[in-house]
Amino acid sequence: MRLFLTFEGGEGSGKTTQIHLLAEALKKRGFPCLLTREPGGTEIGAEIRRILLDGKNHRLSPLSELMLYAADRAQHIEETIAPALAENRIVLCDRFTDATVAYQGFGRHLDLKLITELNQLATGGLKPNRTFLLDLPVEIGLARATARLERQKSSEGRFEAEALAFHEKVRQGYLRLAREEPERFRVFDATMEIEALHGKILEEIESLGIKKP
Repeated sequence: MRLFLTFEGGEGSGKTTQIHLLAEALKKRGFPCLLTREPGGTEIGAEIRRILLDGKNHRLSPLSELMLYAADRAQHIEETIAPALAENRIVLCDRFTDATVAYQGFGRHLDLKLITELNQLATGGLKPNRTFLLDLPVEIGLARATARLERQKSSEGRFEAEALAFHEKVRQGYLRLAREEPERFRVFDATMEIEALHGKILEEIESLGIKKP
């Protein structure tokens, strides 16, 4: 079954947890799937991710940031996503083009038309069949994300270091995108317990024809 499903949300929204749970559920049901992420879904992308997320790189300009995301995405599409879809696999992607619109567009105030054009160029017009937006108050998400970074002793804290106002703009940007494309987006309350939220996502997956064994 050829499906392209993306997970979006602010910092600490639980995207990574939920996308891994869904991947395991799909495998148990016998559906071949690919789990990937942006940035960093290829070897080259992993190098780009290091630059984009490392807290040391606070001098990276918004435009440079945007261009690096576009480069990561173009490589990701060609090397990973397009081949998997051609094999009729289900592709699960942790962040995609909507993240760029939300973070670099609404968060950084870069030109939305430019972002749309870059996304179009990088993806060749590919859009997800469904996008699962995990929404929660930014204070809760940032507290979760900061705790995770401390536990993992990770250097990927560049976005977590941004002010609350930035993250609120990102959140509102995501919600605006969901309102503009209700047929593609499904918005979930990310303050729910992990298993309850997973159950809600599975219900939506089943509406796409992925039934229980």
